[in-house]
Order: sequence, then C-alpha cells, then structure tokens
Amino acid sequence: MSSSPAIRRRLSGSAADFIDEAKLHGFLAQPAEPGRVREIIGKSLSKEALTVEETAALLTADDPALIEEVFDAARRLKRDVYGNRIVLFAPLYIGSECTNDCVYCAFRRSNRAVQRRTLSSEDIRRQVEALLDRGHKRLILVFGEHPSYSAGFIADCVRKVYAAQRPRASIRRVNINAAPMDHEGFAEIKSAGIGTYQVFQETYHHETYGQVHPRKTRKGDYLWRLDALSRAMEAGCDDVGIGALFGLYDWRFEVLGLVTHAIFLQTHYGVGPHTISFPRLRPAAGVCLDERYRVKDADFKRLIAVLRLAVPYTGLILTAREPAELRREVMEFGVSQIDAGSRIELGGYTEAGDAQVLEREQFELGDLRPLDDVLRQLIVDGYIPSFCTSCYRLGRTGEHFMEFAIPGFIQQFCTPNALTTLMEYLVDYGSEETYRAGVRLIEDELAKIPAGPRKTALLERLRRIRETDQRDLYF
Repeated sequence: MSSSPAIRRRLSGSAADFIDEAKLHGFLAQPAEPGRVREIIGKSLSKEALTVEETAALLTADDPALIEEVFDAARRLKRDVYGNRIVLFAPLYIGSECTNDCVYCAFRRSNRAVQRRTLSSEDIRRQVEALLDRGHKRLILVFGEHPSYSAGFIADCVRKVYAAQRPRASIRRVNINAAPMDHEGFAEIKSAGIGTYQVFQETYHHETYGQVHPRKTRKGDYLWRLDALSRAMEAGCDDVGIGALFGLYDWRFEVLGLVTHAIFLQTHYGVGPHTISFPRLRPAAGVCLDERYRVKDADFKRLIAVLRLAVPYTGLILTAREPAELRREVMEFGVSQIDAGSRIELGGYTEAGDAQVLEREQFELGDLRPLDDVLRQLIVDGYIPSFCTSCYRLGRTGEHFMEFAIPGFIQQFCTPNALTTLMEYLVDYGSEETYRAGVRLIEDELAKIPAGPRKTALLERLRRIRETDQRDLYF
C-alpha cells in the first residue's frame, strides 16, 4: 500500500480536498425519477456500494411511497449483511481540556460553564473496573483536543485500559476518538493496540466549517482534518471511522459528504471506513444552538436508511445522544452498533450515579438506561446483543475484513461470536429477567443453525461458558 502514488504524494506534504461542493449541490438539485430510484434500490440490494450521484437520488425522492421503499430496502439489506446482531460499546471520556472554540461544544476553550478535568491513572483504572463490573468489553476513549493529550499520552491511556482487570474480565477492544495527528502520532497510538481510530469532519461544507471552527484554533484547518484519516491509514491504522455532526448544515449535503469520504478512502486505500457516525446536535452547558439546520426525526430516520443503502458493509453507529424509543425504531433499518449504559461526564461511571452533570459533559444524553435494560430490550425485540471483538484480534481488519465481509462469509463468525459473548454477559452480569430472556433467544438462534462441526463447536463453547470459568471463546 505504501508504494501507491496517492500515498507518496501525501507523505510529501500534499493533501487533496476531495469535497466538490458545486458537484454535490448539483446532484441534490436534480429531480429524482421514480424508475431511476428503484434501479438504485435494486443495486443496493445486490450489496453494491452506491455512487455519490446515486445516493443523491435517494435523498431527493419526495414521493412518500418511494421513500417507504427506501426504508424497506434498508431493513432488508441490514438483515442480509448484519443479521439481527447489534454490537455494544461504551464511551470513556479521558479529558475535557481543549484549545478549540467550536461554537456547538461545551468543551470549547471559552466556555466557563464547564468543569475541566483529565483522568489520572488511578481514575482510569477505577472507571474501567466499573465498566467491566457492568459487563462491557468494548470501549471508545474520548479526548479533548489539547497539547497535553499527545499521541504518547493517548497510547499510555490505551495500555492502562487494557491492563485493568476484574475476575474473568478485561477490555478486549479500545477504540479512539481524538484530535488529528501526523503520521508518527498515528503510528504510536496504533502500536498501543487501538481498534478503530475515529475522527469526525463535523461538517463537510467549507463555509460552515469556518464559521463554527475559528481559524486560529487547532481545529480551524479544514484540510488538515479532512486528511486525518488518510494519514491514519498510511500509518497503519487500517480501521477508521468517519462522521458528521448533523444540524450544522443541510443534512442531505452532509450525507453526500460522508459517502464521498467513504469512496475516497476505498479508492485510495483499498478499504472504506469501518464505521460511520451521524450524531445530531444536542443541548450542552454554556451553548446556544443554532436551530436553522435542525434535523427532524423523520429526516434523521431517512438519512440512516440512505446511508445503509449507500455503504452496505460499513458499520453505522447510533449513540445515546438519541432518546431510547427513536434508537429502538431506527435499529431495524440501518444501525449496527450502539453505546449503552453511557456516561460522558469525566469520572461518571463511579461518581455521578444515574444523574447527568451538565457542567461536566460535552453535551446532553438522550438515553440514560443502564446496560442491562438496553440489552434486555434488544433481546425482547429479537436482536442478539454482541460484545464480539474477534475480527480485530484475529487480524480480520481493514482489507482483510472486506475479504470476509463482502462475500458475506463474515456471517459464519458473527452469529456464533455474538452468542458466546451474550452468554458471558448473561452468566456473569445479567439480571434474572435478562438472563431468562437471553437464554430463550440463544435457544431460538441455535435452532436456526444447521447441524455440523461449526454448531457442535459453538454448543461446546456455550457449555463451557455456562459451566466453567472459561471466557473469551471465539471463532
């Protein structure tokens, strides 16, 4: 990969601005012909990624019946590619110091309403132990953008998280949401064993980006941020996540920006983003939100469905920013990962209980349910809650992940691993009600798996988890 012309050009200091605003707006100005929209839906159902122009046609269709066809196709594609699994994780905020002054964020440097804090080594240990005691196995560490949160500091935090232990439990995957770095910085955090590196462009619209991110701050350079995931991949971070903050500009334009970014990464590095996030603006301490581009629930549901059709093999992350009922509704037609039992105030897993402390949070959450409640609701709704990390730990990442995922072979790993991690949770952490519901679900899922060596091996792993102290038995 390092010998490609695109990478040599980037390593020499040049970075491309691949967001052509005129082209994207032009696509959105074209009326969507029903026949053309149905052709595009058919292409999606064959599990082919869409072009930006094709994605725009789905966004501009205005016939309610046609829009419902988009939703139906997204439901079907979600089932075909991901089955009924939902991957669970939790965020762990490490520090709220920040040199940026983003107008929508409570952590912005000029905001005197927020309390600043950076977790110590002991704080990190206590937070991770509390998360392990709840049943979590996957974390994303979140850092403000500040010189003290260097690549070395981040790598050290990752190692501390992996080192934390509880009986029969440790964190198996640590993802990162942190400031853009240079190649050396990305290589350093990769060496600490991170899973996915995630950074959001926030908005792909140049003028809006400049308005909400003052240019004299670290985040004020649009192109440095846009190029961040290219540098990350060149440095060896083969799993990366993109995202936009919906509510800063026209939601349809931002969808096209995300798809453009995904295609760019696929074209230049042989693999697209591992995940796409699409958070909406939320209230925050000391923040006055501009409601001009507020995304209504109906449009939010639609953008998720369109993203599912546009990028069939990319994980879609829906966070606890959204209320529980909306999260429950949109999971059926696109979402593959959610956080649960989340606290985003510094030290929140041991110090804040169930209350929100707005002066210590980046924004206000919409879903404060404990992990067990979220997990039980997923089970009742027919989903398999999964804490699986096997692909990352067995090298099925980046291009290798796509080799498995695109033909659909990943299904032979995902359902068995989801069932074993669910059984771990039920035995070690589940409430009585959740345990009963989860065991019934596992029995139902086992009945769908044909007899053979794989099922026999799965049954044996489930038995060992249920009857012994053995854990982390994955395919």
